[in-house]
Amino acid sequence: MANTLKISDVLSKEELKELSALSDVRALLIVIGNLALIVGAFAMAIAWPNPFTIILAVLILGGRQLGLGVINHDCAHHAFFSNKAVNEFVGHWIGGAPINTSVHAYRAYHLKHHQHAGTEADPDRWMVKDYPITPERLRRKLMRDVTGRTGFRDTVRQIKDFKLSKNYPWLCFHLVLLGVLTAVGAPWAYLLWWAANLFVYPVIVRIRQIGEHGVAKNRDSLDARENTGTTLASWWERIFIGPNHVNYHLEHHHFAAVPPYNLPKLHRLLKARGYYDGYDCIADGYLDVLKRAVRPAQAPAQVQEAA
Repeated sequence: MANTLKISDVLSKEELKELSALSDVRALLIVIGNLALIVGAFAMAIAWPNPFTIILAVLILGGRQLGLGVINHDCAHHAFFSNKAVNEFVGHWIGGAPINTSVHAYRAYHLKHHQHAGTEADPDRWMVKDYPITPERLRRKLMRDVTGRTGFRDTVRQIKDFKLSKNYPWLCFHLVLLGVLTAVGAPWAYLLWWAANLFVYPVIVRIRQIGEHGVAKNRDSLDARENTGTTLASWWERIFIGPNHVNYHLEHHHFAAVPPYNLPKLHRLLKARGYYDGYDCIADGYLDVLKRAVRPAQAPAQVQEAA
């Protein structure tokens, strides 16, 4: 049976203030860590080009594309660096430009998700509204992702909608990346970024979306413990699937002002004080997320099935 504890019952104002404190050093370390993995992935594939290193590089790059998106997300909340202008610059040019996402446009859209979570007005609801789904349907979705159909569709849409005045950071990023790789004698490595973007990034974005809201027990509830989920990710899942503490999504929905580097501590406090007792809102890794995303064969569909 779910408990009736409120956040104020388990977390003091002083603790929340401490958890919301922004650290430029910790934020910078996250940025450096993501960029180091990107550089390292390219360097590994260039120095030792073989099927193993190339596949590993593509997998790492796919995870770091999401990592850059998470940086864009955290800067959009102004919950990363202590200086607003630095958040705007890093979110737009370092986090957003490589994935063609303006921090300003993303903020306007994403804040509506926080405001309307648990209601029909949530702009992200359509992404997860059908879950749990049949095993066959989940396989079809993931197969579209890993074969590049999802990535190709999204890329074609981005190219069709391209406007220099709006998308020039994306163009600048690709020109710089291709220029640097050409300068080091490996222009072919530029294709690794696109391979990750077409075949890996869509898969991990889908898995992340499922873990955040797709396996929630009651998406119509206004209680975040029922409409949002957190995933306890292993070290390798944090590299390839859930970077930059994005897996602590339930805690983020409770306190969007808490920076990502403090979300693990917030989770531990809430869990230790019984706030989650009686709620099935914590998944044990992303394999558990995928298991939760599938309904038993005998369970009735919530909506009419679609391919």
